[in-house]
Amino acid sequence: MTHNAASTICAVVVTHNRSHLLEKALTGLFAQTRRCDRILVVDNASTDNTREMLSEQGWLDHLNLELIALQDNFGGAGGFAIGLQHASAGGSGWIWMMDDDAEPHPTSLEALMRQANDPSCIYGSLAVNGPHTAWLTTVLDPPLGELDMADEIPDSAKVQSLPFLGFLIHSSLVARIGLPDSDYFIAADDVEYCVRAQKAGASIIIVGKSRIEHPKSRPVHVHILGRKVVFLSLPPWKRYYDTRNRLLIARKYFGIRLFTQTIPGTLVRMFVALLKEPNKLTQLYAFTAGLIDGLLGIKGKRHDTWGIR
Repeated sequence: MTHNAASTICAVVVTHNRSHLLEKALTGLFAQTRRCDRILVVDNASTDNTREMLSEQGWLDHLNLELIALQDNFGGAGGFAIGLQHASAGGSGWIWMMDDDAEPHPTSLEALMRQANDPSCIYGSLAVNGPHTAWLTTVLDPPLGELDMADEIPDSAKVQSLPFLGFLIHSSLVARIGLPDSDYFIAADDVEYCVRAQKAGASIIIVGKSRIEHPKSRPVHVHILGRKVVFLSLPPWKRYYDTRNRLLIARKYFGIRLFTQTIPGTLVRMFVALLKEPNKLTQLYAFTAGLIDGLLGIKGKRHDTWGIR
């Protein structure tokens, strides 16, 4: 591969108060068999020893690593928007985005770039936890359905969406569809970005041989009235954003399905939370706040406004 501007690769890592995880992520990035041309670390106003760790351990001495030290916490959505904007403005072609709890395998980027041959598409690494996928992965084309084992994922397959965890996008596509919506703060910002890209004609492609180690999520699948609803245990402040942002996406893109699917699904999740979560009244309050703001289209960092912790 020639390293002209269109083929250069910039990794963007967003971090907040997890210096021990960031260190592992950076170690993985610098061990890649296909090296990144640039690495941007977006620090979301960490109050731990993140910046001291980067300096004392010599990470900032690497000429291809740059720290973007934010004065406020803009959430994952804001951090990725800032990092993606900075990478694109700096002339990078491909941009590989991930959270600080990502540990890319040494051949992850090399395997990803073997498949990334169309800058109008989005590609993604597979999040794994040992032999398992880090979360249930639904493969649409070929139509393999929900898969839990990493080796079952094809080298290249179409999926509905990808998380910002080994998410590879070309700056030319960013120029067409814009940046992630920073007003989502956290939760489903990557889903909205994938929907927006698909509306612009992009395919979303997962690359099974490009692997990133990540903690495994443990969702509960609830079957009600013939439909399956996925439920995750979340603290109330995250519950607010999960609820609100699902509704924001449906309100913007899904038409009548907002009423036939998303709102009923939200009510089911609320019912399951009242059965399974501690702090039931706080969970109910978070659901209610998220439902109100989601239906009214109110975005931004709002859990403090509602007094949700």
